[in-house]
Amino acid sequence: MLNNKIIFEPKNDKNVLEYEEHQSSSFDTPMRADAFELDDETKIELIAKHFAGIMQILGLDLDDDSLQDTPKRVAKMYVKEIFSGLNPANKPEPTLFKNAYHYNQMLVERNIAVFSNCEHHFVPIVGKAHVAYISNGQVIGLSKLNRIVQYCSQRPQVQERLTIQIANLMKEALGTEDVAVVIDAYHHCVSSRGVKDSGSTTLTAEYCGQFLNVETRNEFLKYIG
Repeated sequence: MLNNKIIFEPKNDKNVLEYEEHQSSSFDTPMRADAFELDDETKIELIAKHFAGIMQILGLDLDDDSLQDTPKRVAKMYVKEIFSGLNPANKPEPTLFKNAYHYNQMLVERNIAVFSNCEHHFVPIVGKAHVAYISNGQVIGLSKLNRIVQYCSQRPQVQERLTIQIANLMKEALGTEDVAVVIDAYHHCVSSRGVKDSGSTTLTAEYCGQFLNVETRNEFLKYIG
């Protein structure tokens, strides 16, 4: 399963890569204090102007029918879609239910789509997230797990931070430390530029609470294949 993958594991393990070399100094996405002083429409207008400038520098003809609306399309996509996770107003509200049936085993949600963008080159990170938790008395609506992954993904990212952010948001939403997150993703900054290796993927993991126990972790890994 792990052939041809770059593996970063939690720093709790002694037999893994030096995790400190890969994680940022903060688990939060680097943001300025005035990041939300502008409304979305103003941001779209300003980004469109700047992107038009980039296109002009590249020598593209903005009077062409196919290109004339591209700056605004890109700006709207940035603000409303692929970077919408930067705005905490878009943070998903968890839908929690009492665990009336006393299910006390792990719940695993596999193959959640990850669509993010590398913060170093602003090109896509595409892959799958596998998440799990053990209830402490509450269960979450399944679609909310997908939305948590989506929210954390929709911002410029590094995969290590993304993995930790998903785990932290799950812990916050569920009120439990017993969560696990594994992400397996292709980085287009590797496949489409530089070394141009289209076959490798990057695997990151964050284990918390009971998932730090080897048996519990191995059970989770068995479930996700």
